Amino acid sequence: MLSNADWHLVRKWRMAGIPLRIVLRGIADALDSHAQSWSRDRKVGSLAYCAAEVDTAAERWRRALALGEEEGVSADEALRGFAGALEEAAGLGPRAAPIARTLAADIRAQAGQGRVRELEPWLVEREKALRAALEDDMGRAAVEEIATAVERDLAPYSGRMPARVFEQVRSESLARRVLEAHGLPRLSLFHL
Repeated sequence: MLSNADWHLVRKWRMAGIPLRIVLRGIADALDSHAQSWSRDRKVGSLAYCAAEVDTAAERWRRALALGEEEGVSADEALRGFAGALEEAAGLGPRAAPIARTLAADIRAQAGQGRVRELEPWLVEREKALRAALEDDMGRAAVEEIATAVERDLAPYSGRMPARVFEQVRSESLARRVLEAHGLPRLSLFHL
């Protein structure tokens, strides 16, 4: 179970635009190091223990992006993937279709500019606008059905986490499911 401080640290990493796979790599490095240390009999009680390794992994990732040597998906490849998904999305309504086309063009224009740190907040804002249009096109009943499914799936966890954290998880789950209903990915480098 994560503490409030741990959730704050995860949020900090997300707002910094560090992809989830890089965060997980840093956590794994920290825990592997702990397993080989003299204090391996003591449990790690917080993600704060892993913060230095996550920062190191993030720095290696940024340097690799600058050199173009990162294995996996680069920010430019991810942006092109987002644009392609937006262009190929079928069944978009009258509000979402023009927003998706414009957003795909805007995202393609961002690719290759090398501004990785500024991309995440920019993508978050664009995703919000797209999601609002998708929900308008879907209608209230369809959105309520998705929200009910999210509530049902998260019900076992509601008493285990602070209300603010629970609300954030609920909101993220709803956003993901609305986008998935249209075959669209989350527009975030953090989720790569």
